Order: sequence, then C-alpha cells, then structure tokens
Amino acid sequence: MESHDVLREVLKKTSAKQIASDMGLSLSLIYKWAEPPADGSGANNPLDRVGQLITSTGDARLAQWVCEQSGGFFIRNPQSVKHTGHLIPLTNDIVQDFADMLATIAISSSDNVITNQEARNIRDRWERLKSVTEGFVRAAESGNFEQIIPPEDPAQPAGTAAG
Repeated sequence: MESHDVLREVLKKTSAKQIASDMGLSLSLIYKWAEPPADGSGANNPLDRVGQLITSTGDARLAQWVCEQSGGFFIRNPQSVKHTGHLIPLTNDIVQDFADMLATIAISSSDNVITNQEARNIRDRWERLKSVTEGFVRAAESGNFEQIIPPEDPAQPAGTAAG
C-alpha cells in the first residue's frame, strides 16, 4: 500500500479537520497528503518523508521510534528461510532461542532485581526469538515448507517406491 493510500484510509476514520488543527497545518495540505503524487496534486506527505529519512540514513532507530509512538516495536524482517527438507532443525532453533530467552530472564530475575544491562540482555534475546520465529512463519506462509519429494533411493529401481 502506498503512503497516500494509508493516509486516505486513516482519513475515513479520523477527521482531517482535527488533524490539521492538532498539527497546525491547513486542511488542504492534509487532503493533499492523501492524493497520489504522480498526478501533480498530491503533496510529499510525512510518511514519504520518514521513508526517505530511513533510506537516507539506513538507521532503523527511526523506524523503532515511529513504532514506539503507537505502542509497538520495530523488528526487521528476517532473511528468507530455505527449506532443506528437514523442518526439525528449524523448529529446534526456535525452541532453543525460546529456552535461551527464558534462561536469560531466570538468571536476571534470580536476585529479584533486573538491572538496565539485564533488561537489555532480555530485550536482545526477545528480538532474536521474534526474528527467528517470524522467518519461520513467513517461510511457511510463502509455501517454503510444502512437501519436498525426497531423492530417489539408489537401491531402488527407478519409478518404484521404497516401503
């Protein structure tokens, strides 16, 4: 979805007049943000600007800040998971990362105090778990884990099934 499409959808549920008032901008500018820039009438909107700023700096902290403004968090999409024909090692990775996160929490909270460094360690483990799990889910959704036909057994004549 393009940025102007997002803004157009937002304006269906939020008053453009209220946004203009809250931001100290003209009502016409708010409406221009919701128009495609290609037709000449749209204006470079704040979403486009944030995207340009992230592209220019390559710094994900900008995206993290935007996510925090709405009570969320930013996590990069992981690289695509390649299906080797064996799902158990991939699922074991997720379970191991979950166990590592729980161990970090247990160690950090064992003295009934969590320091800033311990909180950062917990966050790091949590972000790793989310990333690994998201990679797995995206691969599943894209069909990467559909049944793979195993290679033929060299002991079997071609065209026959072992079994």
